[in-house]
Amino acid sequence: MSDQKVFVASDESKAKAKQFRVFAFLAWIVAIALQFFAIFKLISDETMVWLIVVIVVILALAIVASMLWKKANKLDPASEKDKVKFFVQSQLGAIMGVLAFLPLVILIFTNKDLSGKTKGIAGSIAVVAMLVAGISGVDFNPPSVEQYTEEINKQTSVLKDMNVPDNVHWTSAGNKYHIYEDCYHIANRDNKTTGTVKQSFEQRGISELCKTCEKRALGENENTPE
Repeated sequence: MSDQKVFVASDESKAKAKQFRVFAFLAWIVAIALQFFAIFKLISDETMVWLIVVIVVILALAIVASMLWKKANKLDPASEKDKVKFFVQSQLGAIMGVLAFLPLVILIFTNKDLSGKTKGIAGSIAVVAMLVAGISGVDFNPPSVEQYTEEINKQTSVLKDMNVPDNVHWTSAGNKYHIYEDCYHIANRDNKTTGTVKQSFEQRGISELCKTCEKRALGENENTPE
């Protein structure tokens, strides 16, 4: 158990995650503000077209916000130990996506001054938009500290089984870590970083070993006399 490595998001990852979350909240705030504008100014037969336009804009903002929120969670995930916090942080995109439309949907269908045609068209579009915003905000495989910890230890064990030290290389644009600094995939790159598997995961979210390096390491092990 002493060799167990626990995932901790790097300061850089936390800063990026914070930035993504701020932009996500700004998008949600604008979306909800537009919803209130639509509720007070656009629920009428005469402004149905503008109501539909605003619904589409709200949907776009909700989807963008959810994407940013998911990116933030990948960089700085919650722990599964606190079930409520983990659920809210993981699924906030879906929650906010629904909230960006639900009051509007209710008021469209309960407004006595609207014609059946306007209710049918605008109401249906609003319902579909709410469903799209909600579903697009759901994270079906939310990242967690525990999940990342398990992956880090799994990858570290892979290196150990190949008699390779936990000292790997990666680039700022890559999505794999490398055992060999002279691997042809990164040999001519200037932006290489060296560290442990844990660091590659915490700093770049990299959890996959380069297949070329893996094949080379296995070959060297086979040729090494016992």
